[in-house]
Amino acid sequence: MVVNPSQQELDRRKIIGVNAETVTNVSSTDFPGHYPGEDSSWDLQEFKDSFRAEFHSFPNPHDCTFSLIGIDASVANAFRRILLAEIPTLAIEFVFVNNNTSIVQDEVLAQRLGLVPLTGSKEGLAWLKWFQKPTEEDSIGSSPSDYNTVVLKLQTKCTRNKDAAEDQDDPTKLYHNAHVYASMLTYHPEGRQHTLFPAPDGVIRPVNPDILLAKLRPGQEIDIEMHCIKGIGADHAKFSPVATATYRLLPTIDIIRPIVGKDAEKFARCFPRGVIGLEDVTEQEAQQEGSGYEGHEGQKKAVVRDVMRDMVSRECLRHEEFKDKVKLGRKRDHFIFTVESTGQKDSDELFLESVRILKKKCERLKVDLENVIR
Repeated sequence: MVVNPSQQELDRRKIIGVNAETVTNVSSTDFPGHYPGEDSSWDLQEFKDSFRAEFHSFPNPHDCTFSLIGIDASVANAFRRILLAEIPTLAIEFVFVNNNTSIVQDEVLAQRLGLVPLTGSKEGLAWLKWFQKPTEEDSIGSSPSDYNTVVLKLQTKCTRNKDAAEDQDDPTKLYHNAHVYASMLTYHPEGRQHTLFPAPDGVIRPVNPDILLAKLRPGQEIDIEMHCIKGIGADHAKFSPVATATYRLLPTIDIIRPIVGKDAEKFARCFPRGVIGLEDVTEQEAQQEGSGYEGHEGQKKAVVRDVMRDMVSRECLRHEEFKDKVKLGRKRDHFIFTVESTGQKDSDELFLESVRILKKKCERLKVDLENVIR
């Protein structure tokens, strides 16, 4: 006999309980055999009907916040890991130091250069092929070419500013090129790169030109050539397309007994601004028997306004006056993602790219399984 649980029971199972000292109902139970008589097998049509994606904020191309509703934690975490480590980007890999008389050691300067986020024509970046490094099987690897390598150069020398005032003590006014910034990196196209990375907006350049690379004094100079190749974050953090990619579960705040008057104001202060609002108790509520608002007409009552702002600090559970009046939790299938791109690709494009990569992985797994069955 197949048992169909009520919607209320299904909603209860999705809530992770957040108590003063413990967290309850942590493990997922929506798998076959957990509840006797229930058919919890995965159904494609049911997933299509229940899954939702909602964008919350997109203040600029590098930052976005969105929700994935109706998926398992394993899938949400797969997207997060792909965003961090498996989407290819372009970064400085090889640094050829012709001259470096600054106080920054060659290897330290090379590391700093490698971590400078780059941007350029999206079509050109997509056209670039992989550069194969030498391995035990292939001791030669790839040769630098226009389709797998981008060349940048840094050539600067610090000299005295003859027009500086005698009492001047600011190095940037005393000397020319006292500070070496990422904006000093110059792009040198090869072959087809002239058309694939057109000037001025398509050329390979730092996302943030104000990144400080080194400081020089008169007589010191830097002359470096850099080769940029495609890579993924799993190889090195400099290839990661995101500064951060995180998710959190949607908080739930259930006021189960009325909180009014001074307690309501104190209750609102237990949460970030905007989570809890204050409203007047209406005459109808005050006259309703058993509502808990009897005799409180015109006083302020606490209501939940925007749970998205809550960080689940559990501050309200520390106060005795709120005991048995509020229940905190999180929805286990509602993931709020925050993606901050380093600038080479827009944050919304990165998520779509992670979906494509996961889809390709599933297709490869399907082929492998079919081969095993044969």
